[in-house]
Amino acid sequence: MQRCTIRKSIVLASLTATSLLASSSLALAEDITCRGTISNIVVDNVQVPPNRSCTLNGTKVRGSITVAANAKLRAYAVRVVGSIQAEKAAIVAVMHAVVGGSIQIKQGGRASVTTSQINKDLQFEANRSRLVSSRNKIEGNLQGFQNTGGLTITYNIIGGNLQCQRNRPRPFGGGNLVQGNQEGQCSRLRLPSREAELT
Repeated sequence: MQRCTIRKSIVLASLTATSLLASSSLALAEDITCRGTISNIVVDNVQVPPNRSCTLNGTKVRGSITVAANAKLRAYAVRVVGSIQAEKAAIVAVMHAVVGGSIQIKQGGRASVTTSQINKDLQFEANRSRLVSSRNKIEGNLQGFQNTGGLTITYNIIGGNLQCQRNRPRPFGGGNLVQGNQEGQCSRLRLPSREAELT
């Protein structure tokens, strides 16, 4: 009788410990509104609200990152299952990242995407300040449309197409390996380029 009671106690203790561990793991996985720095934790989604700054350092994101108007995102060594989407953001800087979806930066200010792996597309559209794409591996397309602050494209490996249209000034760069087509203003990016990065 006593042995049976002891065994039940051990089983209950094990189940309680397992439940606590599961609860603590789930507590780390949640939607985050980022107004400061988030380091090496796991979250579901990250939202950077308007006029705020967010730094992600080694963060694992099960969903996507969304950057609002006039917000600033600096993401270092992040792993994102979904996409990074920024519209009217002041600054977007992504370095050493792995992104399962696309990176879309539209109608914003400065942006830099460097030494990252992007499993879909990298898109710059209608931005007004300096843009950089350097040393990335992009499985899809790299697209630059209607940007007015200058777009530098250097040493990327692009599985799809490199497409540029209606940018002023014309995009600058070279050293890109493009498996698809080089189209529009990016059809002649063959000259060596100085490497630029946003800090």
